[in-house]
Amino acid sequence: MTGTQRTAGPAVATVSPAAASPAVVSPAVVSPAVKGTAMDDALAYRAAGWWRRETVLDDLRRAVARHPGKPAFVCYQDGGVVELTYAELARRVELIAGNLRRLGARRGDVVTLQLPNSWQLVAAILACARIGAVAGPVVPIMRRREVEFMTRLTGSPIYLAAADFGGFSYADMSAGVAAAVPTLRHRVLVGGGAGALDFDAELLAPVTATPRTEEAGPDDPAQVVFTSGTTGEPKGVVHSHNTLYSMNKAQADVLGLTGDEVTAMGSPTTHQAGYTWNLVMPLLLGATAVHVDAWHPQRMLAILRERRVTFFMGAPTFLSDLIEAQRADPQDLSALHSFATGSAPIAPTLVEQADAVLGCRVYALWGMSENGCVTVTRPHDPPLRAAESDGTVVPGMRVRIVDGRTGGPVAPGESGRLQVRGSAQCLGYYRRPELYAASLSPDGWFDTGDLARDDGHGGIRISGRVKDIIVRGAENIPVLEVEAALLRHDAIRDVAVVGYPDERLGERACAVLVVRDRPLDVADLRVHLAGLGMAKQYWPERVEVVDALPRTPSGKIQKFVLRDRLRGL
Repeated sequence: MTGTQRTAGPAVATVSPAAASPAVVSPAVVSPAVKGTAMDDALAYRAAGWWRRETVLDDLRRAVARHPGKPAFVCYQDGGVVELTYAELARRVELIAGNLRRLGARRGDVVTLQLPNSWQLVAAILACARIGAVAGPVVPIMRRREVEFMTRLTGSPIYLAAADFGGFSYADMSAGVAAAVPTLRHRVLVGGGAGALDFDAELLAPVTATPRTEEAGPDDPAQVVFTSGTTGEPKGVVHSHNTLYSMNKAQADVLGLTGDEVTAMGSPTTHQAGYTWNLVMPLLLGATAVHVDAWHPQRMLAILRERRVTFFMGAPTFLSDLIEAQRADPQDLSALHSFATGSAPIAPTLVEQADAVLGCRVYALWGMSENGCVTVTRPHDPPLRAAESDGTVVPGMRVRIVDGRTGGPVAPGESGRLQVRGSAQCLGYYRRPELYAASLSPDGWFDTGDLARDDGHGGIRISGRVKDIIVRGAENIPVLEVEAALLRHDAIRDVAVVGYPDERLGERACAVLVVRDRPLDVADLRVHLAGLGMAKQYWPERVEVVDALPRTPSGKIQKFVLRDRLRGL
């Protein structure tokens, strides 16, 4: 495997500026470069170029100096479009930064940002760094319970949102949150209302320039982003400017992305995927990013054509939607060369259709809010590798697969717990050090909660979740592998395999399907899985057909919703 020294004993992970990180390594031996104190790690990361002594604000200044009139962000919002050049973006960042400071935001304060995709969100995130504050992005679907929890935990003094978006009043909701959270002194809304301050009037007003000395440094906290909390209490993941830099430099480098890119996404920028792939990374490259405030496949196709988008990142659902929309009303997508996707298995037919219908290459990736893109397939891989693998590890990061009981290595081809460490790993959970410590192995590796196996090509294949295992009798069913196999059926568009209670066996497996053109039953699935040679004990014993699977903004399936539905049935 690349970067891993083969010996008669356990593999040894190595770190050097000249070599990529190892793919899958044994837990038995960890090299001195990744062992020891956090300071040891920081020195190694800087020496390797994975950390630096600059921030995203320096990237912005460089772009202003080189091409001030180049579009930095093109935002389709409120039924119109706003195009910000690098020079105009820098000007608005300065105004918002000075006014946030005037309103009382100080170094280390978390400014809560529940804005939809918009120029206001982009500028506010950068303005936080300009005064040493921390951006606290919150996806728009979160409601009072979640927002109150987040603002109370962070002690946030300022909340930014649209007054109304998607038929929901954030003005009314935030008024209730502010009444319950003593630290929340100001609500600043695009459109104002409900006793809140108006965004334009307050944050774009002339103000005294902010001293450069107040600006965040590369190792200061840059972001507190909350996990979805679909299986428990949300956790605030803390990243520094350097950990964000590392993940974005790595993903851009391995995919060969440059300042000539025009990037786009379908996800909220307040989600970690959108925040990194379509905000921090384009700024790092000096590229142009297209932001869209609501997902409509046909509208997105027109935008891809109009803006000559070259790179798109999103869950497989977005890819499938675009393929169907392009078939219905073809657009000129000749500029689009790459589509990066993750969070769910990718059907081989989807990879082939992306090439045939959209004319782009699909790359599969794996990552978390805690560490960004950790593994990704490569341009030199066969195209269908995206349907078989979750990629090889990016520079600066390491992965290993361990036995859940012993902590030792797993047998070749066997699944185990996926653990990671490296330069893009977060600093911890905000004000919850005990939760983060519980996720670390004795030798400092972060346990992802995912199960994985060696993909046979120097990378990994996600096979399930530690808490997403169906135990049928004494047999564990590898959920993700069953889902990936079902996606090979040409009539299945989307799938989730979930457990349902059984008195005799404890659990049985149900396949919840979104189908294309004809109904399917258990017998159909058995024929299909038998043809693929899958063990009979893994076959679903029940089928439910639905119009769509419930998902988080990042595209992850909310399986707890499906389990609740099955219990109700």
